[in-house]
Amino acid sequence: MSKGKLLALKTALHLVCGLPLVYLWLAVQSGAAGGDPVQYIIHFLGMGILNTLLATLLVSPLARWQRWPWLMRVRRLLGLWSFTYALLHLSAFLVFDLLLDWSLLLSEILKRPYISVGMVGFAVLLALAVTSPKGVQRRMGRHWQRLHRWVYLVAVLGPIHFWWSVKSGNWEPALYLSGFVLLLAWRQNWRTSLTLFRRLGADREG
Repeated sequence: MSKGKLLALKTALHLVCGLPLVYLWLAVQSGAAGGDPVQYIIHFLGMGILNTLLATLLVSPLARWQRWPWLMRVRRLLGLWSFTYALLHLSAFLVFDLLLDWSLLLSEILKRPYISVGMVGFAVLLALAVTSPKGVQRRMGRHWQRLHRWVYLVAVLGPIHFWWSVKSGNWEPALYLSGFVLLLAWRQNWRTSLTLFRRLGADREG
């Protein structure tokens, strides 16, 4: 893919990931956020985390399946958008729900399992975002790959956090959890297939 086409793709992805935030702002300003706009904002941003994380994890198997190596060059972009939504999600909870009461946040983390799970997921995404620059990746070497495999934990904790946080209607978090589990299984199958292929190639050369 040429630099121009790659730039156009990245621009389109930025728009796809960023325009929902414009919609959220307009919904709140127009009163379309419902009777509890705080919970609407928090929920909306949480869905943004799951959707962008799903897109991020879909990049590698899709690139291998369709033989689109250039697609790997947008994975970091999507991952950073996932962290952006996570940061906004946590910030909205802190500012609008807890009114920046940090002692209350600690109490909520200890008292409510779904918040504990969410904070673990956020900590992992924060570590991945901080170490995402190429310079950091080069300095970390193989340790970088090990660290970034923790994204699989977030893929499980995210839907669980969603499931435990809702009071009724668990079909949506269950759907996300099933989707992430299937996606992780697909990624694992691709990794296993590549390993077997390389071993066969090595045996033939030997």
